[in-house]
Formats: sequence, C-alpha cells, structure tokens
Amino acid sequence: MPRSSRSAPSSSASSTPVEPRATVTETETKTRTETRPGTPVPAPPTPPPAADRTSPCTYTGSTPSIQEGATGPAVQQAQCLLNFSLSGGTIPEDGDFGPVTDAATRRFQDCAGITVDGLIGPETWSYLIAWAAAPSFVC
Repeated sequence: MPRSSRSAPSSSASSTPVEPRATVTETETKTRTETRPGTPVPAPPTPPPAADRTSPCTYTGSTPSIQEGATGPAVQQAQCLLNFSLSGGTIPEDGDFGPVTDAATRRFQDCAGITVDGLIGPETWSYLIAWAAAPSFVC
C-alpha cells in the first residue's frame, strides 16, 4: 500500500496549545499606537456621560483651571491624564505644575488642535479625560 503524501504532524506541533495565540491577539488589540509627527490626528472620541465615564487616574474628580505654579491633587490628576494621552515617556505625577508639566500640556494642546496656552481649563480637561480613556495614545 503506498504511503500518504501527507506527513504526520510533529509531536511539538500537536502539543502547542491554542490559547497563547488568542492571548497574543488580545494583547495586540490593546497595544497603544503612536502617530507620526505631521500626521493628522483624529478628533477625540466623544466622552460618555459623566456618570458612565471611568478615568484611569484617581487622584481627584475636581477639574479646576490650573497652570504653571499650581500644586495639589488636581495637578496630579492632570499629570496622570497627560501620561495616558501622550506617547514618548512619562512626566512625574508629583502634583507640582512646573516646566515639565507645562511643556507636556502645551504639546498635548497642540496635538489636540485646541488653544495652546499651558492652561488646563474646561476645554483641555475635557480632551484629556476623553483621550486618556482611549485605547491608544492619541498624541
């Protein structure tokens, strides 16, 4: 009787579990991506109603207008949200709105297409909150 042209699967192939492939796929869909400089940035996702919104940062729910020189939990919240919105490294979440936080704020505002003034007011807060919850880096 002639042998089949198909070869038997090797023992290592038959013992490979299927689950790691699913895990890799799941991980790949959660990977944050970066945009290239000069690439148009899509509009931020429409934030859900406040009651449904979950922030990755939990320093405070307060969103006062803050700028360089401010300190406290609202600054930590903004720093955390900036870290979730910006690619290219993190800024310290130390509650001190200094030159590093100011530069990150201005970079975020420029990327978001909003007024670049270093002030985190209502407009910047709304973009930070929406973009930090996005599945990938926006800026």
